[in-house]
Amino acid sequence: MKRSVSILGATGSIGTSTLDLIERAPDAFEVLAVTAKSDVRKLAEIARRTQAKQAVIADERLLPALTDALLGTETKASGGNGAIVEAAAMGADWTMAAIMGCAGLEPVMAAVKAGGTVVLANKEPLVSAGELILSAAKDHGATILPADSEHNAIFQCFDFSRPERVRRIILTASGGPFRDLSRPEMAAVTPEQAVAHPVWSMGAKISVDSATLMNKGLELIEAARLFPVDPARIEIILHRQSVIHSLVEYVDGSMLAQLGSPDMRTPIAHTLAWPDRMETPVAPLDLAAIGRLDFAEPDPERFPALRLCRQALEAGGARPAVLNAANEVAVAAFLDRRIAFLDIAAIVEQTMERYDPAAPKRIEDVVVIDREARLEAAEAMKVFVD
Repeated sequence: MKRSVSILGATGSIGTSTLDLIERAPDAFEVLAVTAKSDVRKLAEIARRTQAKQAVIADERLLPALTDALLGTETKASGGNGAIVEAAAMGADWTMAAIMGCAGLEPVMAAVKAGGTVVLANKEPLVSAGELILSAAKDHGATILPADSEHNAIFQCFDFSRPERVRRIILTASGGPFRDLSRPEMAAVTPEQAVAHPVWSMGAKISVDSATLMNKGLELIEAARLFPVDPARIEIILHRQSVIHSLVEYVDGSMLAQLGSPDMRTPIAHTLAWPDRMETPVAPLDLAAIGRLDFAEPDPERFPALRLCRQALEAGGARPAVLNAANEVAVAAFLDRRIAFLDIAAIVEQTMERYDPAAPKRIEDVVVIDREARLEAAEAMKVFVD
């Protein structure tokens, strides 16, 4: 029987990769819902190609345009954040959660409460609301799978039946475009340089996060949520080739690693077929052509985001949500050329010092914390703006 799938954030890079795999296996999957923030044209094209039952545009003002674009099809068009939550709750067997920011929290929770498999490609559910999401998954019998290449690699290597046998988890990081620059050189980098990732093809925000290594720090927090190990035993190492996506070391000294080409279709395919495997068009890994694999310790002076993320993880409660919100504000300001590259981590740190709310008990609390943290970050940023 076909598996029903929904793709929350269908027009982004993760959604595009997911659709590429699904459309290569039309006999295996049927699409229930696809959503997008504002790209009506692309969303309508996707809905037509996949014969999706529902297409949702987050910007409700664009609903008439989406409705017109879907005339003659059986796809139901709807708009607004509430409609996205409703689409997420349709009960798909498999849901890709790829909506960036806290806008993705309520849809993820709705998908989790509907049961089935929920694949997390955005960081906010586990960083800002990890305890709430995982508790809901347990209560409603949902399966959470990671689509990030690093966490998916760990998932493939981790022995959940004997987690006490795991000595440590090692997350790999490419180091981004500035891995070889000095701190003074990093002070003068431009947004164009920051988004030019040397290995992965990603959006602007996540590319900047990779350049600051904030992305890797957020992945540290996610890994601590997903895998039952002491966070102190989760380490980060620079690996510029991005061939080894992460490693798990066991108490007997064995170290298991998942290798693959830097193509997001590999981890997505793993979650689509899990616990089975499916073919992908990903180019085979040519180890002889790669020739060598390099590793190095990340420099805490040049990449303070790693320290901030570990502090937020250790503090728990609302701290990871505050960190994440402040980072989004600072990255947006950098991309707008209002602050310098090194100001990003400084603004995040000041926001964490200024704002320390109580731990969230509901998703609605996380949304409030996120909103208030953004306001605090905007205040902290004033001294950095030219």
